[in-house]
Amino acid sequence: MKVELAVEPLGSWIETNGKPLIIAGPCSAETEDQLVETARQLKELDAVHVIRAGVWKPRTRPGSFEGMGEVALPWLQRAKAETGLPFAVEVATPEHIELALKYGVDILWIGARTTVNPFNVQEIADALRGVDVPVLIKNPVNPDLALWVGAFERIAGAGINKLGAIHRGFATGEASKYRNVPMWQMAIELKSIFPQLPMIGDPSHMAGKRAYLNELAQMAMDLNYDGLIVESHIDPDKAWSDAAQQLTPKAFGEMLDHLEIRQVESQNLEFQSFTEQSRRSIDNVDRQIVEMLAARMALVERLAEYKRDNNVTLFQPERWKEILKTRTDLGQKLGLYPELVEEIYKIIHMESIRKQTEIIHSPAQNA
Repeated sequence: MKVELAVEPLGSWIETNGKPLIIAGPCSAETEDQLVETARQLKELDAVHVIRAGVWKPRTRPGSFEGMGEVALPWLQRAKAETGLPFAVEVATPEHIELALKYGVDILWIGARTTVNPFNVQEIADALRGVDVPVLIKNPVNPDLALWVGAFERIAGAGINKLGAIHRGFATGEASKYRNVPMWQMAIELKSIFPQLPMIGDPSHMAGKRAYLNELAQMAMDLNYDGLIVESHIDPDKAWSDAAQQLTPKAFGEMLDHLEIRQVESQNLEFQSFTEQSRRSIDNVDRQIVEMLAARMALVERLAEYKRDNNVTLFQPERWKEILKTRTDLGQKLGLYPELVEEIYKIIHMESIRKQTEIIHSPAQNA
């Protein structure tokens, strides 16, 4: 049964003065001095609203640094006392929640490896019943929107209404310059399901390398995200985890200074008129695209009938290779990214195969 999200506005549980929410801090709390000094330097930027730090670090394989655990929680208390900034920590078990709340952690987040497992999410939801604390939920490791939606429904079902989403990209198995492919459309789809849900971009885990942080952070802002969560360390190259994707507080401040924050709307009448005309034109082109898709599918159905009647297989690999090459080449000549055309035709081809399968297993009308 779907649970409606009664989400409180972001501004009701964290004050940002109308600016994007900025969460920053080290991937891991390594030592007390490292954590406190990082928090101090981030505080000096006068742009950070929340300090983050990993205390429990679930890794893909055992043997690597997996966080300091409860030992680090008093360090967070000291950093919070010295900076006045609230703290956010990842939790993956009911025990983590109990300890985090015991030490006064202000915001909890559920990591990608946890979101992917409904059993774990439900255990966390059960542990949160009766607790009033903001909870941020990262997208699952793999691109599965239903798992992300289900995690919010489970946590909301426990009575948590201070909720937010963290978009940290997806492991797709495909070659990419990024550690995790952003797949922005997935976050947009979640936002369309839960329009009131704050969306926070995590360029650190998308990028995997600090060289790509600026472009990813800017893209999140261009898509009207509500904030960013970025990993920052006083000496990133010596970090015990995720060294390549962390920024010094100074470099992080410079990145924030160069971010362009755009308006959602404009009061410029000329802009409004142009936008309205452009959208009407886009609607007209979209209608033509859908009509042409329908026409193409009708041709596919007719061809499938001939294949059925002549006992021919519905999939010819060489023909598919020809379609993919000629359409992507044409798209490139017309200024389109080949990857875009390729993805569109893969979807069209899947639907063509589905439709042909229906027809090839149906009896001929003159039989």
